[in-house]
Amino acid sequence: MKRVFGVMLSALAAVVLLVPFTPAAHAATGRVVVFSVEVVPLETYDNPRGCKSLPPGAHVLANLTDGDVTIYSDPMCFSPLVAVEEGYGTHVPALGATFRA
Repeated sequence: MKRVFGVMLSALAAVVLLVPFTPAAHAATGRVVVFSVEVVPLETYDNPRGCKSLPPGAHVLANLTDGDVTIYSDPMCFSPLVAVEEGYGTHVPALGATFRA
């Protein structure tokens, strides 16, 4: 019986240690605007959620949200390139890049 109690207590302690103590992150609200070339209208993403592909030929991304936007070099948002703070912008790769707000 003591052994079962010890195992249960150890499992409970492990679960407690795995629970994060930081508050959950909120999704950014606002707009992400992407400029490609002069003859193409701006691409606007309102309250972007999840991994979003940048349009082919994208040149500059402006972060007009209330949080950071991360630019990725792959279509699945696995390889981060740069984080863009709110109110700032950055040049982005012309092909295959994605972002997450």
